Amino acid sequence: MILFCLHPFAEPIAPCRISKSCWLRFESAKPPSGGFFDLEERQKKLKVLEEQSASEGFWNRPNEERTNVLREVRLIQLIMEDWQKLAGMVEELETGVGLAKEAEDASLLTEMNQLGETIAQRLEQLEMKNLLGGEHDQKDAIVMVHSGAGGTESADWTAMLYRMYTRWVEDHGYKLTEVDFQPGEEAGIRSVTFEVAGEFAYGYLKAEVGVHRLVRISPFDSAKRRHTSFASVFVYPDIEASMDIEILESDLQIDTYRAQGAGGQHVNTTDSAVRITHRPSGIVVACQNERSQHKNRSTAMKVLKAKLYDKRVKELEAERDKRNSTKRTISWGSQIRSYVLHPYQMVKDHRTDEETSATQAVLDGHIDHFIHQALMKKVV
Repeated sequence: MILFCLHPFAEPIAPCRISKSCWLRFESAKPPSGGFFDLEERQKKLKVLEEQSASEGFWNRPNEERTNVLREVRLIQLIMEDWQKLAGMVEELETGVGLAKEAEDASLLTEMNQLGETIAQRLEQLEMKNLLGGEHDQKDAIVMVHSGAGGTESADWTAMLYRMYTRWVEDHGYKLTEVDFQPGEEAGIRSVTFEVAGEFAYGYLKAEVGVHRLVRISPFDSAKRRHTSFASVFVYPDIEASMDIEILESDLQIDTYRAQGAGGQHVNTTDSAVRITHRPSGIVVACQNERSQHKNRSTAMKVLKAKLYDKRVKELEAERDKRNSTKRTISWGSQIRSYVLHPYQMVKDHRTDEETSATQAVLDGHIDHFIHQALMKKVV
């Protein structure tokens, strides 16, 4: 990438690590230019919404109306807060680069280079947040990763994906709570369910729904042959308890069993793990993270509720879009991304054609660019 200094008054003493395109995106969003964030319009809209929420009778409105207004208020507030922080960082960068040139201070310029890289990352995150206005985008997420056909190969690939998402969660300061863990027979993970708590967790992670394909030389094959493995990722919003999802106790089959695993947090010496089968839909959920059977049941019910809500939404969407032949479905054949480690290094998103050769960085959780492009192109 060609890099440019942000200091507007003089030639830089060295390149400053923020791209020209990033700088132009920031400048185009500043008032009064409008641009991608259209800040002035957001401020006007925020004022109108805040007046609505403070008006007499607001809390007598239907719950859905109130929720929509409050959700939009919170989204605009978050974007405006992040924008103010970003603008402050840019001002610091401009001042710092100027001082570095005047004093010929290489160490200060190095510090400003690091700040420039942070600004570029923050701007991309702010652009992503700007795209997240969906009904449940601000909510926490429930993520399920399942291995495909292929035994140990696919189980190991599922473990790699779980590690990737764990790193992504850590990088974003979110909290991950494991709900259910089913180890592979020899290695890896057969399936794992976990909750991700943090602002816009669902909005971001919904871009990961689909089949993920891995191509590599198998570490489990003594002949060192190339193998292709698949794993599927499902993501649901962690919906509020008030959501209108009716679950009859008579429709449930609840089984308890002893948690299993490879050790550590997965060891459980009592029959506290819970599996719930919802007979009408055939949906099965399980939780074994807690030692308390009551807590496991409560968590499993939350997952069941989220899956039933998702099922209802998909049925409504299918009915609405059945005439649309371009409608994407999430099925075993609809792989969204390929991770090729042999004979070359490349990760490619098939929905957006976005690709990178930095495969290890992606597997270490650096997937924001793929998520950003998926949101920008509205393929999720």
